[in-house]
Amino acid sequence: MNQSETPQTTLTAQYAAFGISEAVLGFSRPVLEQLRGRFEMIDETAEYNQLRVIRAMQENHIGEAHLKGTTGYGYDDIGRDGLERVYASYFGTEDALVRPQISCGTHALALALMGNLRPGDILVSAAGKPYDTLEEVIGIRPSRGSLAEYGIRYRQVDLKADGSFDFEGIRSLLAEDSGHRIRLVTIQRSKGYQTRRTLSVTQIGEAISFIKKLRPDVTCMVDNCYGEFVERIEPSHLGADMVVGSLIKNPGGGLAPVGGYIAGTSECVENAAVRLSSPGLGKEVGPSLEVLPSLYQGFFMGPTVTASALKGAIFAASLYEKLGFSVLPDSVESRHDIIQSITFGNPEGVIAFCQGIQASSPVDSFVDAYPAPMPGYDSDVIMAAGAFVSGSSIELSADGPIKPPYAVYFQGGLTWPHARLGILRTVQNFLDRGLIKL
Repeated sequence: MNQSETPQTTLTAQYAAFGISEAVLGFSRPVLEQLRGRFEMIDETAEYNQLRVIRAMQENHIGEAHLKGTTGYGYDDIGRDGLERVYASYFGTEDALVRPQISCGTHALALALMGNLRPGDILVSAAGKPYDTLEEVIGIRPSRGSLAEYGIRYRQVDLKADGSFDFEGIRSLLAEDSGHRIRLVTIQRSKGYQTRRTLSVTQIGEAISFIKKLRPDVTCMVDNCYGEFVERIEPSHLGADMVVGSLIKNPGGGLAPVGGYIAGTSECVENAAVRLSSPGLGKEVGPSLEVLPSLYQGFFMGPTVTASALKGAIFAASLYEKLGFSVLPDSVESRHDIIQSITFGNPEGVIAFCQGIQASSPVDSFVDAYPAPMPGYDSDVIMAAGAFVSGSSIELSADGPIKPPYAVYFQGGLTWPHARLGILRTVQNFLDRGLIKL
């Protein structure tokens, strides 16, 4: 190798190869320095949760035989059953349903709802409007096969202006239900495509306790997407009858190629399993195929991968807050999921940010992200994710609907260096396109 081929060994030179200017690096350095102590706290939580995951695997005697898959009906699949015991142990629940046949978080939530509601029941959302794709599941937007088509009604109690639960609103709604038709209350932990604060596990626990004191018969479900491993406890430790999520988010650790989970009471889980397979079959069928090593190892990696995503979210909030944009959460408040929203007020900002994330990806970095119609959404959506697993939002990704207030939702990052690169690339895009001045 001659001198001209010698690799540059400084970080500055490496970032320059990605088009990151010294101006952007210089702008980011003092921000990063201020975050060192906070990053140490995130690593401590990751270590705590990592030990809990290992203990769950050891207590359930997971061995090499559990990594082998099954085909066909999947009868007596010890690996699948062992994984479900591990999830139940970690979440502190009676049982769990963890299957590659569950294709996404929306699918898992739909199974939990459809399995545990019956015609004539009322579903209540205690945290306001649910995530966009659930609108068609519920029937808020008419859709074939929705809960509404089966005679299941829907009510919601919006959060208060400060983002807290409206306990009086919940009390009034339950008091009106003299016929006890309210069967299930759902709480969405994360913000979805809303500019509200994510609910903490403690807040969710207080709401569940309040509901249970008034109506012990009501099932409480938590949409746990994006929240796993962020705190040292989960909503199931504070009374949730079901917690539901996707394996291509936090608990899959970037390795799970597909899947979702429902952890909760034995009755709730079996009801969902019957909806996934069929009456009379429930959890007994469902082959694990060849994915068990990825599902086990992904759960094992989940706490440290989630820590990397958290660092990226806080770094993004700190930089864009310094640039004058509205960020939620802000740069200093506590974190309860991995999502960072940044409001730009115009579509150009959303597009510039997403294109910066796409250009930083290890896969499909040469592809430009543009807004387009997406199933389940009521406006064009731009999605950036050059991921090893298609659609994985524990990997570095960003997306947002092209409608006011024109906010982007950033999440993921399997490693902190990749998250840092992606965020710096978005800032460089803003600088190059004249959207900011440094």
